[in-house]
Amino acid sequence: MAESKLKALSMEFAVNAIKLCEGLKGHYSLVNQFERSATSVGANIHEANYAHSKPDFIAKLQIALKECYESEYWIELFLKSGLINEECFKTLNNQCGTIRRMLISSINTANENK
Repeated sequence: MAESKLKALSMEFAVNAIKLCEGLKGHYSLVNQFERSATSVGANIHEANYAHSKPDFIAKLQIALKECYESEYWIELFLKSGLINEECFKTLNNQCGTIRRMLISSINTANENK
């Protein structure tokens, strides 16, 4: 159940990131980096479902977590540089934070059940 919620949340986050990136003009390299990290979160969560082993599953979730942390950085940078407003920041940052906490919990549970 939590796994499908994690997949759904990461998909929603990726869609919101893509929509944001479509609306940002200029700063192509920054926007590209954010779009890549934000969409990579869900891709790695999805890929973890097809892992070959428990260590492979954990590794995929850890990659998703790292991409989540990177996405949080870009969101904060966009806010501080005036590319997005506070409302947009809060929405994306909250989504990313929820996914991050779920990933940490999932990784910890998987490590305990090795």
